[in-house]
Amino acid sequence: MNLKEKINEDLKVAMKSGDKLRLETVRSIRALILEFEKSGVGKELNGEEEIRMLSSAVKKRKDSIEQYRNAKRDDLADKEEAEMNIILEYLPKQLTEEEITEKIRQIAVETGARSKADFAKLMPAAMKELKGKADGKLVKSIVEKILGD
Repeated sequence: MNLKEKINEDLKVAMKSGDKLRLETVRSIRALILEFEKSGVGKELNGEEEIRMLSSAVKKRKDSIEQYRNAKRDDLADKEEAEMNIILEYLPKQLTEEEITEKIRQIAVETGARSKADFAKLMPAAMKELKGKADGKLVKSIVEKILGD
């Protein structure tokens, strides 16, 4: 079952259950899919595009959470966090910081990256490997830490 089919099924379930937050969130994902299809890109929605789309939605929620917390609007931050958790259900399982560090160390050995000058070699390889499984900011900080050691 692809993402579009899963979203449509989950939309029906959310409507029947009366879960307003889930319904609203699933509708926002559905809107992203429809927007992609109508964009005229001429590409089919594949797994990579799905991950990119959902990761972008998660990133927007994280940014909003940070801004709401800074503005002392915990009610809005909590809502964004709940939406983010629903979206994360559609992404591949997120790796822990230790798992990410281990993967990046392996990639560094494979690519021969040893110093800060090798950042441009290691970062793209790490992001390609960890796409959708880890937050880009976290990957960047771990790459910098590994190359700085």
